Amino acid sequence: MTDQRHCYAGVDWASESHHVFLTDGDGRKIGERVFRHGGEGLAEMAAWLMATSGAIEGDEIQVAIEVPHGPVVETLMERGFKVHAINPKQMDRFRDRFTLAGAKDDSRDAEVMASALRTDPRCFRLLAVADPVVIELREWSRIAEDLSAERNRLTNRMREQLWRYFPALLELENDLGAEWLLDLWETVPTPDKVARIREATIAKLLKRHRIRRFDAARVLDILRQPPLKVVLATLLAEAFDALQRRDYAALRSLTGVAPVTKRSGKSCIVVRRQACHDRLANAMYHWARVAVQRDLRSRLKYAALRSRGHGHGRALRSVADRLLAVACAMLKTGTTFDPSLAAQKSAC
Repeated sequence: MTDQRHCYAGVDWASESHHVFLTDGDGRKIGERVFRHGGEGLAEMAAWLMATSGAIEGDEIQVAIEVPHGPVVETLMERGFKVHAINPKQMDRFRDRFTLAGAKDDSRDAEVMASALRTDPRCFRLLAVADPVVIELREWSRIAEDLSAERNRLTNRMREQLWRYFPALLELENDLGAEWLLDLWETVPTPDKVARIREATIAKLLKRHRIRRFDAARVLDILRQPPLKVVLATLLAEAFDALQRRDYAALRSLTGVAPVTKRSGKSCIVVRRQACHDRLANAMYHWARVAVQRDLRSRLKYAALRSRGHGHGRALRSVADRLLAVACAMLKTGTTFDPSLAAQKSAC
């Protein structure tokens, strides 16, 4: 039997709003309303329950909800409502009383919880206000768990990035979240930086973090291993089909070196192609940049383009365009690259 003096409310909570259904002791609907999540919305929910039910004290209203914690539960309990929690799987069985289709509806779920609490209170668990120390301990425990999971995600991303361009750093430490390793990575973020770093700088870093299992000379020996060639790896990974077909036109579009020409009347504007693969575009940029530094013909082409008023980026893309054309020609003819022959031709 139900207590005729009590009213029963079901709260179907959500991240943005909460659907509330209120019945009397006989199961007759008293009211139904949706409240936005927030301090004002939750206060309005509590006031509406008291005013609509006609209750004098908060404990005259029994509230059913699926989640046994959170701001909705805390707000209702602070105002004296008796809040009961139910397992979502049990909630599914009670829902079958109202519909066999299995469709989930906020209004129906709120009504189902209010009705089930009225007829089957033994299936619910009455919630009690926990000791503040216990609440604080629970929150700190959850924060520690969240931070641990976030640390694992970040170190996994770090491992993936280092594996791509600086695998030597992975040989120094299994725990990539170690403070000394992060400090070392900040000091020598790239293989090029390692080549210019002094042994004394590494020694100071190891001393500061009390790392004694290897000395600065050993760290530099490991870090100065030959790095991966990023350009070739990126081209093979991201443009394998076009390379396999020796499709120069497709490679130009994918890498973003093919310019976009806009003509209107007497005007002709050449702009950068934005619809390209970002990783391939970055790889071509570094390929052209290094070629300008090491290859005489590329350097001369770059200088000629800059003298005609071309910007740095456009000149580098033109150099990369030429390198792609040469690479496709060599792939088609099966010709291998001979550095000495290339130097002779550049000198001529």
